[in-house]
Amino acid sequence: MSCGNPHETPCSEVLETVSAYLDGEMSEHDKARLAQHFDECTPCLQEAGVYEEVKVLIARSCGCEPCPDDVRDRVLSRIRAVTVTSEPGLTVTSVTDVTEVRWSE
Repeated sequence: MSCGNPHETPCSEVLETVSAYLDGEMSEHDKARLAQHFDECTPCLQEAGVYEEVKVLIARSCGCEPCPDDVRDRVLSRIRAVTVTSEPGLTVTSVTDVTEVRWSE
């Protein structure tokens, strides 16, 4: 995923580290770099929002137990394989805006 614009921090690097960003597992410097990227790149910001919603859903269904790494990796892998279609003119900013989901095989 990329918005097509050049950034100081490439989209691929941001998307590889978004989980650490959301979990607060980054240095202040790295958090600032990703925050700057999100300010400039709507597609990455939206993707981070999807990751965050998935984390909330997993936390809600698992109670207080942390999600095992292998489960998290499988869920994120499936998310990356999703093709999202929204209503014409609608910008998808969260999972609740999705009107149709098709899984890629």
